[in-house]
Formats: sequence, structure tokens, C-alpha cells
Amino acid sequence: MASKGPWTWLARRFDSGAAAEALARADRAEDRLADVIEAIPEGVVFLDPQGRYILWNRRYAEIYHRSADLFSPGARLIDTLREGVRRGDYPAAMGREEEWLAGREAMLRAGTGERHEQQVADGRWLLIEDRRTREGGTIGLRVDITELKAQAQALEQALARAEAANRARSEFLAEMSHQLRTPLNGVLGLSQVLAATTLDATQTGLVEDIRASAAELDRLMRGLVDYGEAGGGTSDGVPSEQDSAGDSRLPLKVLVADDNPINRKVITLLLTAAGAEVACVEDGRQALETWRAGGFDAVLMDLRMPVMDGLEAIRAIRAEEAASGRRATSVIVLSANTGPEDRAASAAAGADGHIGKPIEAETLITALAAATAA
Repeated sequence: MASKGPWTWLARRFDSGAAAEALARADRAEDRLADVIEAIPEGVVFLDPQGRYILWNRRYAEIYHRSADLFSPGARLIDTLREGVRRGDYPAAMGREEEWLAGREAMLRAGTGERHEQQVADGRWLLIEDRRTREGGTIGLRVDITELKAQAQALEQALARAEAANRARSEFLAEMSHQLRTPLNGVLGLSQVLAATTLDATQTGLVEDIRASAAELDRLMRGLVDYGEAGGGTSDGVPSEQDSAGDSRLPLKVLVADDNPINRKVITLLLTAAGAEVACVEDGRQALETWRAGGFDAVLMDLRMPVMDGLEAIRAIRAEEAASGRRATSVIVLSANTGPEDRAASAAAGADGHIGKPIEAETLITALAAATAA
């Protein structure tokens, strides 16, 4: 037995040294891990499978400084959250405390790494991510995104202001287009009527100068407004001024709805010269009531009118035709609103065509002839 003494002592000495070395290596590894975690610029927390604190870095404690006094190994994170809710640390939990806590606990248990945002009492915003470890514990990451949220909000507000400014600009240009086209329609229309009368050479030259100036004004205005218009004196599917209607005659009865007296006069003169019988009204309500009396081959409808606008009047006409089985009347919009959205709105209401102001006689006559022949 004595002979075993030295070897036993040696074995014990070896085992003790190995264990001490192993413990030392473990301590060094733990210290390195702690150093690494401390070096991470975001908040990091480790929980055991029961959701109890194991380790957290200084940044995590700084982020949750109102609850840092509750952090201790073995304490449950959900209990810390519960106390934080009681203290008012989480605005989103106010008035729904148990529901909020249940949702937060469910996320911790799931540990899927799904990210969500959390606001704390001092107004800061945090990005939360909890993910399960292989041992069943949880590693949590907390990122302060307050500055990013502020930047995003500022960008969103800037975009909203830019969109509002763009809408205001578009609305202003559309209104300017409408206001300019209305008197321009009168100038161009009346010059066309005047050109059809007996004039001497000087007068004819003056009328042509007026028409040329009006056409140039129309071109400059459309370039300035740049409102996506498809063309001032044409409508979708309707021939332009170059496709002359010649001496077309219109043995038609036409109802004209326009709130501008000059426009009514221009259209009446143009159509009367072409052989049409014309009746005029000043708004959509009058147009609907006059149309109900019957006998009209076509309706020329302005869009922007008092009492009832043109689109509403067209819809009412189409609805009554559908309900009564009455034969559809040709309806053509004549408007200073000539953008694609305006033409689309006319078509959706039931119009057969959309002619932009200023109106060319040939375009109007050709459009009426085509619409009533269909």
C-alpha cells in the first residue's frame, strides 16, 4: 500500500492542476466574452431557458436606465417588464397593461428573431429582437433607433410637403389653363365666324392675324401649363383642324350647356352657320331639364358649371335613358379642362367625346356629324 502513496499523490496533484487550468481557461473565456459583449455598441442581454437574466452589457442597462435597478442574475425579464409597466416606462402599455405584457412574453417565448419597435417613457424608440439559443435560452438585441425615426419622419414630412406643393401647382396650372382657355375660345371662335362673312382684303388679313395670334397664344399657354394635355382643339378620336369638314351641313337640333355667355354665342354662331338648330342653357340642371323635353340630336356639355356640373348632368342623362329605354342622345363635352384625367372622367360619365377649348369649327362639326351618325 505504501508503494501506491507517491503515485496517488501524483495523480491527485495532476488532476488538481488540470482542473485548475481548466477553470482558469474558462475564466479567461468568460472574461473575453464579457469584453466582447461590452464592446458591442447596442444593448445585449442573455437569458436562461426560464427567461432569467444571465448576462447583459452596459449599453443594455443604459437603454433601460429606468429599470436597471431591477437587473440581477436569476431575476425574470418579464417581471422587470411588469414593474416597468407599473412605473409607466412603456407608453404603448398604458390602458392595456396585461395585454401588452402577454404579447411581450409570447415574443420572448417564441424567440423567432422577429423585429418590432418599442417606445420608452423618455420618447426614445428601440428596435427589439429576441432569438432562441441552441440551449433554449434567449439572446436579445436592443437598438436605439430614435434618430432614424426622426429622420424618417422628417423625410416623410418633406415628401408630404413636396406632394402638397406639387398638387397645388397642378391645381393652379389647371385653373390657369381653364381661365385662359375660356376667353381664348371666344376670341378664336368669333374670329372664325367673322372670317366666314364678306370682308375686304384688309379685313380678311386682320382676321387672319387675330386667328394666328390666338393660335400662338394657345400654343404658348399649353407649353407653359404643361398639364399633360392631349391637344387644345381636338378630342379623343375626333379629327383635328387639319381634317377639314368642308361645307358639312348639320340638320340637327343641338342643346348647348355652358355658363359663359361668350362661349354660348360662339358655339351658336358656328353651329347655326352649319345649319343646326341650337338651344342654350347655363348650367347642368337646366341642361337636364331641357333634355327631358326631348327632340335633341346632341348635347354639347361644359364641365365646370354652377348648380350642377357637366359630369353630374351627363350621368343623370345616361341613368334616365337606361331606366326608360330611351334612345341614347349623343353627348360631347366642350371644356377648357383638357387633361387626360378630364377626358377619362368624361368617358366614365358616359360622354361620346371630349373637345378641348378653344374650339375649331371644323373639329366641332366633324365630331357632331360622327357622333350623331353612329
